Amino acid sequence: MEYRRLGKSGLQVSALSLGSWVTFGHQISDDVAEQLMIKAYEAGVNFFDNAEVYAHGKSEIVMGNILKKMNWDRDTWMVSSKVFWGRQANPRENQRGLMRKHVVEACHAALKRLQVEYLDMYFCHRPDINTPIAETAWTMHNLITQGKILYWGTSEWTAQQITEAHYWCEKHNLIAPVMEQPQYNMLHRKFVDRDYLPLFENFGLGTTIWSPLASGLLTGKYFDEKQDDKTRFDLMVWLKERSLGDMEKVEKVKKLHTLSKELGISLTHLALCWCLKNKNVSTVILGASKVSQLEENLKCYDSLPKLTDEVMVKIEEILQNKPALVVY
Repeated sequence: MEYRRLGKSGLQVSALSLGSWVTFGHQISDDVAEQLMIKAYEAGVNFFDNAEVYAHGKSEIVMGNILKKMNWDRDTWMVSSKVFWGRQANPRENQRGLMRKHVVEACHAALKRLQVEYLDMYFCHRPDINTPIAETAWTMHNLITQGKILYWGTSEWTAQQITEAHYWCEKHNLIAPVMEQPQYNMLHRKFVDRDYLPLFENFGLGTTIWSPLASGLLTGKYFDEKQDDKTRFDLMVWLKERSLGDMEKVEKVKKLHTLSKELGISLTHLALCWCLKNKNVSTVILGASKVSQLEENLKCYDSLPKLTDEVMVKIEEILQNKPALVVY
């Protein structure tokens, strides 16, 4: 397993990590969740991603029970939580957002659910336009000095919002955010490949990217010849409802599927390796509902050498979506 520094911090994070969104406490049984974590840990994964909102808190309970049962040395793994949406299905005032009250209370609740003394990473799950960034930054700084979290970061924040947080922290000698968790894949790349470029250079921003397979569109299962016409149609409807299945994207993925077959690798490996090739990606968060699925995804390192410079050029020719750099 390859390990990378999380931005300019000294934290070493495995290049592939395991997330629990939509699976733990919801789609899969607790036994399967345990098998997934064991498989990931034994393969060298040292980061497990979670959030207060996942399965309304149950995801963290499931993961916490597994971590307690496994009793792995605490300095061999990291766990995260995220704060913003709240745990309740219909949160009341002060049960969501990034104000000091909710951030602190959500941190305490996450520690209890995960059964840990501290969070390795704590993310602001979305920006909060109703709370000054200064208040959130001060709160995160205080949680760090209290030993309740080690690092803090953001998720789906704009470059301007992250920059404002850094400048505020620098002005007041606060501990600044070190990581951002954006969606990043072959079909969704504007933030990482354009907007965040100054942040990588100026602040050493780290990234823990999610949805590297575009909610399954980049796995090739939608073009599997073994699928019957009705199954393929149902899958495409599912994608279209989530704005993932417009015909332009589908045609691009078909071409990527053809390219992957020419290379002798799966489309899944092609998509994961493409993310890993980006030097600004600290870790690629994998999601899985089956152990066999996770095992296959973890093997993507075997395919990495096949993504030569020539192949990367071919991919760009297919995608035609590399963000243009803005020069002021």
